[in-house]
Amino acid sequence: QVDLVQTGGGLVQPGGSLRLSCAVTGRFFSVNAMAWYRQRPGNEREFVATITPTGGTKYADSVKGRFIISRDDPKNTVYLEMDSVKPEDTAVYYCNARVIDRMSFEYLHWGRGTQVTVSP
Repeated sequence: QVDLVQTGGGLVQPGGSLRLSCAVTGRFFSVNAMAWYRQRPGNEREFVATITPTGGTKYADSVKGRFIISRDDPKNTVYLEMDSVKPEDTAVYYCNARVIDRMSFEYLHWGRGTQVTVSP
């Protein structure tokens, strides 16, 4: 059973910083690409950032230059460092990970989400 445990989030003022974490737990062989998505009020879930096993990254234009995605492979954890946050960053943030099991099958797993609210 694989689970993605998210921590971080909460209330932050505009211009502030916040860090989200997402740890992959359970029984598996390895973790491939990891990513962050978000769902803003009244909107569909949207891509935020992704990171490959070799450290390659991609970002949505709306967060480029403000957010940084990173990973700690020994801990099977992905992070999202959010800087210079804006009210429009308010959303539920979800992580996902492409997890490879011991039979070499790859499955996409999602975290349960964590609320980030940017407000004075």
